Amino acid sequence: MNRFGTIGRLLVAPLLAGALVVGLVSGAGAAQSAKKLDSATLNGSGSTFQMAFDQAMIQAFTQTQAAVTINYSGGGSGTGRTDFANHAKDFAGTDAPYGAKDTATPTGQFFYIPTVSAPITVSYNLPTVKKLRLSGPTIAGIFSRTITSWDAPEIKKDNPGAKLPATPITVVVRNESSGTTQQFTNFLVKAGGAAWTRGAGSTHDIWPAGVEGGQGNPGVAQAIKATDGTVGYVDFSDAKAAGLELAQIKNAAGKFIKPSLAGTTAALQGLKLNTDLTYDPIYAPGAKAYPISAPTWVLAYATQSDAAKGAALKGWLTYILGDGQKLAKTVNYAALPKSFIKKALATVKKITVG
Repeated sequence: MNRFGTIGRLLVAPLLAGALVVGLVSGAGAAQSAKKLDSATLNGSGSTFQMAFDQAMIQAFTQTQAAVTINYSGGGSGTGRTDFANHAKDFAGTDAPYGAKDTATPTGQFFYIPTVSAPITVSYNLPTVKKLRLSGPTIAGIFSRTITSWDAPEIKKDNPGAKLPATPITVVVRNESSGTTQQFTNFLVKAGGAAWTRGAGSTHDIWPAGVEGGQGNPGVAQAIKATDGTVGYVDFSDAKAAGLELAQIKNAAGKFIKPSLAGTTAALQGLKLNTDLTYDPIYAPGAKAYPISAPTWVLAYATQSDAAKGAALKGWLTYILGDGQKLAKTVNYAALPKSFIKKALATVKKITVG
């Protein structure tokens, strides 16, 4: 069970208290949600990468739509895709499209609705090292367990002059099927060169023996924080919330870039959506692009049989793609380009209700 649970147990809730929520739902936000919706409860599961943003959106949206309740339980992108395909949830969050290893796929027409983007960090715990640079091949060596000490020659080469300890490297990865894992291993395939031979995937079996596991992005973040010498991949929001050290990653232009919303925005510049609204910002070109900037989507069925639920889902998605983009940076996510928003809104309008 993901430790977040439903909205009553949210890590993000304190971030949204008081004036922040009031400001966001007044003015233009209130106008956008002026049409009051009927009573409805929506249940979703999936991506922990997007969870902090989703819960911020839930809280802001339901401030103006008191009759609507939205619960989001996390569990990982794989769980979300399975729940959605089995009609166990009304919507799902995922950081990766359906793939060959998914045991269940939707039988009805559905949409990928892009919402925000954010960095996947390589977070680490080395108390004596506050600045760490890592290239793709070095990261690949660490996560394939061919580099096992922090003073390895490959790490020294990325960090000339740095005093690196001989501490053994503990690698933490996701336990469950994860879109964050999918996108991180996509980066290893693109940037790791000969140092990465394990391909890309979303499940734990992509990793070699000797790694440790954490549940969800928050679980990986807490495991890193707990033990010296530990490294793992964590979404930007959870890494920041846990106070982790974040490595600078070498991008496709050869520049070492620290994860940031500006770097993610740079990675999205010039990208185009596929016809199904999927896109790939991993290892995007550009000197300012952060190379592990990840996409994320909400899954929604094209036809909603329950009129009240369908109207609530369309309203929430519209809010996310409208005033909700202004909230993204307050919980450490990057807003989407306007061209993405236009196409996503057009797709939300295609959802039929009742």
